[in-house]
Amino acid sequence: MKSEVSAVTRVVDKNKGIDKGKGVTWAVSVSEKDSFSSTKAAPFSRWKKGIAVTDFVLRLGAIGAAMGSAVTMGTNEEQLPFFTQFLQFHAQWSDFPVFQFFVFANGVISGYAILSLPFSYVCIVQPHAVRPRLLLMTFDTVMMGLISVAAAGAAAIVYVGHNGSQDANWMAFCQGFTNFCQAASEAVVLSFVAAAFFLCLVPLSALALKSN
Repeated sequence: MKSEVSAVTRVVDKNKGIDKGKGVTWAVSVSEKDSFSSTKAAPFSRWKKGIAVTDFVLRLGAIGAAMGSAVTMGTNEEQLPFFTQFLQFHAQWSDFPVFQFFVFANGVISGYAILSLPFSYVCIVQPHAVRPRLLLMTFDTVMMGLISVAAAGAAAIVYVGHNGSQDANWMAFCQGFTNFCQAASEAVVLSFVAAAFFLCLVPLSALALKSN
């Protein structure tokens, strides 16, 4: 009877030892897996944060370009030195409806770009945030279309002002209003630069969303 009890005790002790060994092995494998996952996720988080920082810098550039374009065109006017009692040669941006829309569009773009900076900063602090990034990409697409249309329309007027049109019998008025046309050309170039910034922002946001 005593021999049977001792045999059972040895079996139980042996099984406990096997269970303990298995438990230790399982714990070690889980810790190795967690460390591997954290090591793999660290470069990925840094890469997404780099995208967010680039997004913020591009928005600063868009603010400068759009605001500079709006101010340059909005203060653009020229009066020729020769005039008569009944006729003055004066050119101003508000005389052209296309230029009015151009100034308005660039002002809207500047305001939007400034308001979007806090959302872009949130994406830097939280690189994996989806809602702010999706909101920015949607409005960036709309603003890119708006500024592209405004810049293209103003560029067409500037082109006609420099070259005229023989078929339509339009004179090249830039031959007289040199400073006015020069300032208008600079404003159009700045507007296209702002459009290029937004052209980079949209696929950048799409890339960040795809990485999620």
